[in-house]
Amino acid sequence: MLDFSTLLLFTTASILLALTPGPDNIFVLTQSALKGKRVGIVVTLGLCTGLVVHTSAVVLGIAAIFQASALAFNLLKFAGAAYLLYLAWGAFQAGASTLNKEASQEIGLPRFYLRGIIMNVTNPKVSIFFLAFLPQFTNPETGSLPLQLVVLGGIFILCTLLVFGAISLLAGVMGQWLRRSERAQKILNKTAGAIFAGLAVKLATVSR
Repeated sequence: MLDFSTLLLFTTASILLALTPGPDNIFVLTQSALKGKRVGIVVTLGLCTGLVVHTSAVVLGIAAIFQASALAFNLLKFAGAAYLLYLAWGAFQAGASTLNKEASQEIGLPRFYLRGIIMNVTNPKVSIFFLAFLPQFTNPETGSLPLQLVVLGGIFILCTLLVFGAISLLAGVMGQWLRRSERAQKILNKTAGAIFAGLAVKLATVSR
C-alpha cells in the first residue's frame, strides 16, 4: 500500500488543486451565492459523485478513450458546453425571488445534485487529468494498482468535498446578505449567467 509520505504529498496537492480557481469551484461559488449554502453543498456532492465516475473511468481504462479519441472528447465537451449555456440562459432569464423559499428549495435539491454531476462528468478534461495525475503517486511494488488508484481517487474526492464545502458555506453567507436586496439578486443572476456562458466557451474551445 502507499506510504505515508506519498499520501501526504498527494493530499497536499489535492487540496491546492481544489483551491485553484476552476470551473467546478466557481460553479459551487455561484450556486451557493444565488441559492444558498444548502444548495452549494448539494452541488458539491454532485460534483464529487462525478469525480467517482472519473476515478472509475481511470481504473477501468475508459479515461484513455477520451485521450485517444478526438470524437469522444469533442462529443462530451460540447455536451457539457451546451448544458452550461442552458444554465446561463436560465440565470439571465431569472428574476429576483424572496430569500426564504425553503419548501421550493427542498424540492429542487435533487435537481441541483444532478446539476453537479452533469457539470463534472461532461468535462472530459477531468478524466484526462485524473489519467495523468493519479498514476504519478502509485507504486507497482507496493500492491494492486487499481486499488491504489481507488484510494487516491477517494482522497482527492474527500479533499474536494472539504474545500468546496467551505466555499459553499462562505459564499452562502455572502449571498444571503446580497439576496436581501432585489437589485443585488438581479445582479447576481446576471453575473452567474455571464460566468456560466464563459465556462461554456472555455469548455467548448478546450483541446486534449
